[in-house]
Amino acid sequence: MSTPAVTDPPAPARSAPLPPRLLRTRTSRVWALVLVGAYVLAPLTVSDFWLSVLAYAGIAAIGAFGLNLLTGYAGQVSLGHAAFIGVGAYAAGWLGADEGLPLPLWLLGAALIGGVLGAVVGPFALRLRGQYLVVVTLGLVFLAEHVFRNWRGLTGGNSGRAIDPPASFGVDFNDFSLGGFAASRAQSWFWLIWALVAVVALIAANLARSRAGRALQAIRDRDLAAELTGVDIARTKVAVFALSSALAALAGALLGAYQEFVSPSEWNLVLSIQYIAIIIVGGLGSVYGPVLGAVFVGSMPRVIEEYSSSIPGVSSGAGDDGVITVFALNQVLFGVLIIGFLIAEPRGLTALARRVAARVNRSSATPARTTDNEEET
Repeated sequence: MSTPAVTDPPAPARSAPLPPRLLRTRTSRVWALVLVGAYVLAPLTVSDFWLSVLAYAGIAAIGAFGLNLLTGYAGQVSLGHAAFIGVGAYAAGWLGADEGLPLPLWLLGAALIGGVLGAVVGPFALRLRGQYLVVVTLGLVFLAEHVFRNWRGLTGGNSGRAIDPPASFGVDFNDFSLGGFAASRAQSWFWLIWALVAVVALIAANLARSRAGRALQAIRDRDLAAELTGVDIARTKVAVFALSSALAALAGALLGAYQEFVSPSEWNLVLSIQYIAIIIVGGLGSVYGPVLGAVFVGSMPRVIEEYSSSIPGVSSGAGDDGVITVFALNQVLFGVLIIGFLIAEPRGLTALARRVAARVNRSSATPARTTDNEEET
């Protein structure tokens, strides 16, 4: 009796490679096309003032991504963000303006300096939690401000210093031209800043969905349970503090180069509170909450300053009559936004956007009534 031949099982059919996670749905692909179109066309149709407002919002979004990783994902509340933004600004002045390094190198150098300082401070600060951590990180702001005011060789002291990095590999974003097209300073900086926002957003989105992101959320929700599952809490906290500081320094480097002048008075507690407001309004622990919060909150000071003359009772603070100055009004609004969103919508604008999208999808998915003729077979 012959033995039947043994044949190998048929190889499974190979499926087509999946598109990137963020572009797997039809809605996400449509939104990607809309955002790319807005990125390309907005500088060609929007005035330089609004491009400047959006540039500041983009810089704020980069710094807010770092704070969102630290506070929204790891649950570590910090008021020291302004200190690392100032470090990045002066690092840009040293590496870019003084040493003449090209833009990619002084941007990476500023982020590296901020990350190293964050890794040094992290083990001391992150041994604490709750209000004790808030007090320690608050002390960083006053310590950094003291250093900035007295390290005159680097910072210019109380008088501040100019930051004017040279052209990078022949590309000058203050006077950009390509072929026969000459872009204004606001246009070229808009394209640069928001390209970096897209890169940082993709990095943050992938990190949040990775094993490291899940470890951060486990530490935030229950650190003891996270440690029992094998998460190295100390190392993870220091790593996220260093990454948050690096992104803050990157935002500071862009801010200093864009403004072309910085002073120690800029890196104060109000700036840290502004970033807290950005991530709360945008949505704590959400991937794209920092962008929504930065556009809404980060652009607010410039808009109020521009239209303060038409707001009753608001003065510029330069001896004008008024009930409140522009600076004080911004402080009040930051506080109102933080309290209002924490009470009314703790998940921020991201949750509101998802709720609106869900309602639109439900309304569009309502089955249409069939007529008698359509029921006829």
